[in-house]
Amino acid sequence: MINPLRGMKDLTFEESERFNFIIDTATTIAKRYGYSYIETPILEETALFKRSVGDSSDIVSKEMYQFEDKGGNDVCMRPEGTAGVVRSFVHTKLDRQPMKQKFYYYGPMFRYERPQKGRLREFHQFGCESFGEASVYEDFTIITMISQIFNELGIGFDLQINSLGCPTCMPPYKQNLVSFLTEIKDKLCDDCNRRIGTNPIRVLDCKNQICQSLLVNSPKLINNLCDECDTDFKKLTELLDNAGITYEVDTNLVRGLDYYNKTAFEFVSNNIGSQSAIAGGGRYDKLVEFLDGKPTPAVGFAIGIERIMELVQMPEVNRDGVYMGAMVEEAVEALFPLATAKRKESKVTLEYNSKGFKSHMKGADKVGARYVVLIGEDELKSGTVWIKDLESKEEKTVLIKEF
Repeated sequence: MINPLRGMKDLTFEESERFNFIIDTATTIAKRYGYSYIETPILEETALFKRSVGDSSDIVSKEMYQFEDKGGNDVCMRPEGTAGVVRSFVHTKLDRQPMKQKFYYYGPMFRYERPQKGRLREFHQFGCESFGEASVYEDFTIITMISQIFNELGIGFDLQINSLGCPTCMPPYKQNLVSFLTEIKDKLCDDCNRRIGTNPIRVLDCKNQICQSLLVNSPKLINNLCDECDTDFKKLTELLDNAGITYEVDTNLVRGLDYYNKTAFEFVSNNIGSQSAIAGGGRYDKLVEFLDGKPTPAVGFAIGIERIMELVQMPEVNRDGVYMGAMVEEAVEALFPLATAKRKESKVTLEYNSKGFKSHMKGADKVGARYVVLIGEDELKSGTVWIKDLESKEEKTVLIKEF
């Protein structure tokens, strides 16, 4: 027997119903906020993610499914969604359009890391990207949208926020941080020491508990913001307070990607083992320009579908559709034109084998049908069908034309 690859899994039965419910809910809400659907390729040039996500990130340095294709191209399976959407935004010259653009997407992403609960090598994300709006009101609106999605799905969460500053306040902060890290570098892990020389901000994202304890007294960017970034961050907290959305300011929250600036946020849950992010995002005002587009402010987020699968409160399932069956062999073929006609307006389950009454009722119950439609010997002779509504328990016999 051939098994799925490690870190890959099939999505069937109840899980697929849950998956579709999440996507449908998120899509419906995203459309209410003015987002339209975009789909980008699963396979992209490796350079796209090296330039956007960053060489110093774990994603690029350790986790990408990267290979050379038959044409000698350096390609990889997409590890996240934002970079591909930005590439498409630039490629289709939408960065040259005066109007603001908003896109939502969903699909599989790939990262080669140690599989664990809620973290697979092939996983799925739902995400949104908003282009052309520099106002912090858009950051707040996106956080509100995610909150609404989780509330609709019945998922509790904690919100963590931070500001990553801008090209004005980030350089002097980096100098202060490097000075601090250099003094304790002998106690930091190898990854952190490597990042001091490449991207010191990444050190704050280290998951090593010893490193985290050493970073407690590190300089905080939140205390070194320029006037514009400080004003925006205070406005964001004010908006969240007024909306009744509780949050925590996490000064070490930098996200795992290099393209973020100003607002960064994560939605976390304690209900999937250790506290873990179930959604995250922020502002990335320089990424469009960095990928050769016209300077365009942007902000977005992604939700990890597998992370929230077990947390979703599924709605009560109502009976739906029609079950059709024959009680004598001669009546089987008479059901086909009826099923074809009914499928124009309803879900139909058609049983090909003639069975007794009790067997058909069990079959209808198994598929959750609302109506049972049977043709027996008497119905076949009279040109009628017997119908039962399994919710109201009402029964009747009607002519096939009426049916």
